Amino acid sequence: MASFTPYTYIQCPCHDSTSQSQSADDAPPTASQDLSESGDDHTFHPRAQRSTFSLYPLEYLLYCDVCHQIRCPRCVTEEIVTIYCPNCLFEVGSSSLKTEGNRCTRSCFQCPICIGPLAVQALESPSEPALLSAENATTPIPAGPWVLTCSYCHWSSSEVGIKFDKPQGIFGQLQKLRYGEEQNKHVVSGDTSPTKHDSAPDTNKARFAALKSFYGSQTVNANPSAGLSGLGDYGLNSPGALTRIMSIYSGNNSNGLKQKNKSTVMREADSINEGFRASDLDESSAISQLRRDGWDGTVTCDQAKTQAEEGAQFADQLWPIPYLLRTKRSKRCPVCRHIISKPESKVTNTRWRIRLVANNSIPSISIKPLNPPPGSGLLKPLQPAQFLLTFKNSLFDDVKVTLATPATTPGRFASRVTVLCPEFQIDANPDNDMYLDDVLKDGDKERQRRRGDEGIHQAEAGKIWERGRNWVSIVVEVVPASLRIEPPPVLLRKEGGPAPDLSPLREDEDILEIPMFVRLEWESEASHDQVGASVSREKDVREKRELAYWCAIGIGRISQE
Repeated sequence: MASFTPYTYIQCPCHDSTSQSQSADDAPPTASQDLSESGDDHTFHPRAQRSTFSLYPLEYLLYCDVCHQIRCPRCVTEEIVTIYCPNCLFEVGSSSLKTEGNRCTRSCFQCPICIGPLAVQALESPSEPALLSAENATTPIPAGPWVLTCSYCHWSSSEVGIKFDKPQGIFGQLQKLRYGEEQNKHVVSGDTSPTKHDSAPDTNKARFAALKSFYGSQTVNANPSAGLSGLGDYGLNSPGALTRIMSIYSGNNSNGLKQKNKSTVMREADSINEGFRASDLDESSAISQLRRDGWDGTVTCDQAKTQAEEGAQFADQLWPIPYLLRTKRSKRCPVCRHIISKPESKVTNTRWRIRLVANNSIPSISIKPLNPPPGSGLLKPLQPAQFLLTFKNSLFDDVKVTLATPATTPGRFASRVTVLCPEFQIDANPDNDMYLDDVLKDGDKERQRRRGDEGIHQAEAGKIWERGRNWVSIVVEVVPASLRIEPPPVLLRKEGGPAPDLSPLREDEDILEIPMFVRLEWESEASHDQVGASVSREKDVREKRELAYWCAIGIGRISQE
């Protein structure tokens, strides 16, 4: 069995909809208030379906210093700072996305087979110069044709019949080869203007543009009083949107009476120029090609998903893939709209202008066994085991910690949990990288273990196990449950209650996970926005801050023997 690494996941307050409407001035609930509710439904269940999407490691969380709340990647509001190509690192303007799409147009392509970068190479190498040549003679330049080649899987665009006349402007040449002159504007820019009558839209994007333009004109003709601008916009972005929407129901009658006009019947698209195309159900050619090329000649699901256009079935239908553009995004708090994360706008700069990580604002939690069990390291059922729970403070203020856990863990297999010291205080972070005292203490501790003097130090209720400059370790005693699936005795069954769950052991159900409610209290310097301008010059003004959250601590696997 694979080794188990203890972990700690923290729950973001966005799991409950009421937490989003909570103002920044409202204090979080206390540990006693949260656990004093009647019934097990109010206790945090780490394995519940809703809890799966609200638990994150501490490294994934941010912290809003205005609301004083934890923020996860799911509840923050993102804003685009920079749009760029990951291959050439060229910055793209937001206006270019509407005209050119979300693909790089600077000859950056990926291999359709292995997703590696493609390079432009000449199909025919230039002729070698004479051995005796002039000193200032220039090397001959290959005249072409040019192809895209992959240096990893040695795929070439010549395999699908794609060759270029010049090594510049590969994106435009590829669009012209694939879609032609007339359909290039619909595919690249997504133009929604009506198509010409002498051009038939062959591609999916061109057909969609033709259908959108046709039904937009049908909607305007059916209700000209509404003044709609097509199916895509509905005219809701203009200042007179409310007037146009009300005119749909009230009409333009000056007397205030609703006009009863005859409803105009909208016709469907029935021609190729309007975007209509009948499905071709004849697949005899595809079947014959499948028999000829076999499995190696077909397209895999991953290759079909990465194509810019849908419909590729065989390997000779794969085209070079333009690179998808990527973005740098800033993150805001959903309550106070405060920026909690903002990268540098320059593409080549990987630094952050603002980065309020939760690791710098709340203590980190780690757990390890006090006396590691020999052998496989599995927890033995119904045998008490002790673990060291360590809190490390990263703040420059003393923090008071209050812990609360249910007597038994929720779930089908209930294990008993006892926190010997639920209240303690952690000293402030000294802001010094050289922890000489802690290094010496760890050395003395290691020497004691080698001598066998560890048994002298016994865990006691209400006392911490060990204390450092900015960290505290306490003892948590756990009695793992038995994983035997047996029906409960008849005397313990409730009349009319749910039937006992006798299903087999599910995946990772043997992991002992402890739900723990953590409440932090500390005093820090008052911010200017909250205290006011009258006391902003005082340096000794301090305010009390509180933070409470649930966390799930996984300590090990229970033996099934």
